[in-house]
Amino acid sequence: MRTNAPDLGADLLVDFLNTLDVEEGTDAIDDRGEFAAWAAKHGVAPGDPAETKRVRDALRDVIDGEGASLPSVELVTSCGERTVGLTARTAAEAAVASSVILSIQGKFERVKLCGADDCRWAFYDQSRNGSRTWCSMGVCGNRQKARTYRAKQGDEVETANEAEKARNAE
Repeated sequence: MRTNAPDLGADLLVDFLNTLDVEEGTDAIDDRGEFAAWAAKHGVAPGDPAETKRVRDALRDVIDGEGASLPSVELVTSCGERTVGLTARTAAEAAVASSVILSIQGKFERVKLCGADDCRWAFYDQSRNGSRTWCSMGVCGNRQKARTYRAKQGDEVETANEAEKARNAE
């Protein structure tokens, strides 16, 4: 039984990825006090801020379907009675360990970044078919649907105006 060990997995990874808030333009890793509290909450040390950012940014790129070079972090393995474990001491190590665990489970592709360019919030897609696109249908999904609707209406109005001009030209 583990005590004082981070709970590795999707929740930790998503929370780690969301230390960058694109919408607000803030980065929790830049605030040493805030990030130390984040790390303590997750049972890890903050680690080197520059390395932590490189790991986070590389993981965000990978999740976004881009190639990335993941900085090397040391993960300690352990064996017990009928079990093998990973030990993470820092936030970066915990994020990489969580990614490895999710990859082995075939669940890494369910960690996604919101499709809204002004959001990019990380989330774990729990939908049955894994097709969720936005962090929140009620916020980002509705915004995108409204944009699409307005664009379609604009196209229809433009097409109607062109047809009217053509009729008038005849």
